[in-house]
Amino acid sequence: MTKLFAKILIANRGEIAVRIIRACRELDIAPVAVYSEADAHAMHVRLAAESVAIGAAAPRESYLNGERIIEAAQRTGCAAIHPGYGFLSENATFAETVKAAGLIFIGPSPEAIRAMGVKTEALRLMRAAGVPTVPGYAGGGAAADYAVAAHQIGYPVLVKAAAGGGGKGMRIVRAASELSDSLASAQREAANAFGDGSVFLERYLESAHHVEFQIFGDQHGNVVHLFERECSIQRRHQKIIEESPSPLMDSELRAQMGAAAVAAARAVNYVNAGTVEFIVDAERHFYFLEMNTRLQVEHPITEWVTGLDLVKLQIRVAAGERLPFTQADLSQRGHAIECRIYAEGPAAGFLPSTGTLTTLTEPRAPGVRIDGGVAVGDAVTVHYDPMIAKLSVYGADREDARARMHRALADYQIVGVTTNLAYLRDMIDHPAFARGETTTNFITEYMADWQPPIEVAEALITSPGVPITPPDPDPWSHRDNFRVGGGVTYALSARGSKDGSRKNVRSAEHNLDAAMPGLVTGVLVTEGETVARGQALVLLEAMKMEIRVTAPRDGRIARLLCSVGQVVERGQTLIELADET
Repeated sequence: MTKLFAKILIANRGEIAVRIIRACRELDIAPVAVYSEADAHAMHVRLAAESVAIGAAAPRESYLNGERIIEAAQRTGCAAIHPGYGFLSENATFAETVKAAGLIFIGPSPEAIRAMGVKTEALRLMRAAGVPTVPGYAGGGAAADYAVAAHQIGYPVLVKAAAGGGGKGMRIVRAASELSDSLASAQREAANAFGDGSVFLERYLESAHHVEFQIFGDQHGNVVHLFERECSIQRRHQKIIEESPSPLMDSELRAQMGAAAVAAARAVNYVNAGTVEFIVDAERHFYFLEMNTRLQVEHPITEWVTGLDLVKLQIRVAAGERLPFTQADLSQRGHAIECRIYAEGPAAGFLPSTGTLTTLTEPRAPGVRIDGGVAVGDAVTVHYDPMIAKLSVYGADREDARARMHRALADYQIVGVTTNLAYLRDMIDHPAFARGETTTNFITEYMADWQPPIEVAEALITSPGVPITPPDPDPWSHRDNFRVGGGVTYALSARGSKDGSRKNVRSAEHNLDAAMPGLVTGVLVTEGETVARGQALVLLEAMKMEIRVTAPRDGRIARLLCSVGQVVERGQTLIELADET
């Protein structure tokens, strides 16, 4: 057996860093962590053999700073770097720099990352390899060219970032009148997330299934798929429930899609873990969407049904070992479901929540797995993704797994931040989910009017033995001028005092306050300017999402109290709005 690495540096944070640390420990490899100022006491730092500070809280100054990460690996004597997912995991330049520094990048080659990282190039390669692709427009032209292409494709269309995924830089456009604003918003978000504002168009398929295939390749030319994952239930184009096998699948479709996934990987000489994502329409025709050249968030459900440890397999393949199986050796057993536990408010447009965890009780039972990265006393901050943990379960069949997930969600208790636990439980219990009708329209069709049960709100105040201050009355829980649109738009109103009275309350009619901490990325108006109700005034970036602050009424900008690059706190006044003159 190939000698593995003595030390591996993990260029990530949170639950995936913890997951990799545990795999390293089981392989007798010393895991080295890196951390930002905000993560100095984080769980992944506490669990690592060594840890190195790499910069300030902002990702671009720490987890996206490849030079500091490589310096940390060299200083601590690491032989390899595992990028996890997100951050630099799909950055071809970083992978090249790692290699140039004499280190091993635990992932695919820079060439494969680059080929599949630019989505328009990936689509061209897939068509050449005979893999079906969605009709679309490669982009790169003027706004008028996008308009012509969208008309030819037919609405609705999907605007997508060319240089990244994860729902960033993605907008559904249902009418020509929405295209210009959606393009600008998607380009801006893509530039912030990936350093590249290029976008392209695809036909948007309604009520489709999002199905992905886990693939694996080694350095000896062997490529296999590890079956599929159903990932259709998404909010803001990001998955929140995944399962394997897909309830859509039969043996014939699985064989066809699996073969296409392997062909996609072979087209770029793929090595290590990757995922080929497809969209399947109502007639069961499937089309290539993109390839994620990294480990996926939802890899635990593939581990449940195959019995494999994908992180250990990544490390072994990176060290030069052959895959220890052929396609014929692999099979699926039972059924697995994963729910992503987020600090967010589903009833408030999935607005992320920040705070310190005062209670964290995780479900413990056979067939239940928690991939987490926080403990009691840890904080969910504005700087990073609000995912707290991944909860996955295994059952003999789908109904067994669904019942186990319901029990696990009911046993999960988190206090200190708003979470999506009750929302997930209601989705798992929904008759349409039980029937396997898990299309990309699931949330829109069945959960649009969801409100948290009364007992969830009461639990925040009456939890026995837990000293809790009732939360401020919050505009996100009121049915006033709050609206969520395709570009994540929020029209803000003012809050009352903690005792519920209205004394000393500024009208929403006159002040626009930040609903959560964030970075001001755009100020779209000037003092004295006349604005119309619904007009975008300020852009905030928080927890990987763009928040558009809009005017609650017609008026005039009396005072502008924020500027681009400024970090603002929740409740901080951004704009004073006066009557028109």
